[in-house]
Amino acid sequence: MSTTVPVPPVSDAAAAVGFVDVRTVVPDAVIDLRYATADNFVGVPLYPAGARCLVHESLADGLTTAASRLRADGLVLVFWDCYRPHDVQVRMFDVVSNPAWVAKPGPYSKSHESGRSVDVTTAGAAGLTEMGTGFDSFTPQAHAFATEGVSAIAQRNRAQLRAAMVAGGFTPYAGEWWHFDGPGAGERRPIIDVPVT
Repeated sequence: MSTTVPVPPVSDAAAAVGFVDVRTVVPDAVIDLRYATADNFVGVPLYPAGARCLVHESLADGLTTAASRLRADGLVLVFWDCYRPHDVQVRMFDVVSNPAWVAKPGPYSKSHESGRSVDVTTAGAAGLTEMGTGFDSFTPQAHAFATEGVSAIAQRNRAQLRAAMVAGGFTPYAGEWWHFDGPGAGERRPIIDVPVT
């Protein structure tokens, strides 16, 4: 018999902007926030220890739908990134100043900075699903619909992830197979600066 571990409430600041911990929406989610470790393209942790995967509450129903579809195939969602503070976006762009790979920070919060985009993959009983590249692979093979240099199995797995996320109302970003925008991700909002813990 499995037990559900209670998810602590988000900070008052996070709740005030409508953020929820993704584990309250997808209880079996695997949280592997790469920017909380040195296993990312910057090479150092950008989030503090204990960082949480926060998303805007408007993503809740869509993530529930996507996770349910994947669960039926024996898969779970793995979250690599969720809400991203503005100062982290600035540090990333300082390292990779190519807006095709890292969004240029501006005077507004959009996408990850507004908690309305997620970077995800899937995992099954044997571990991470084969997707052809790792996270933040700045290569042509990382394009969502790439075929050259991407195995048929990886293409099929990407398509399965895409179908589940699209069913949940998310829009795939063609440049990165792992990035999905939720409703309102492209809208300009005041910069949000809340803790990820």
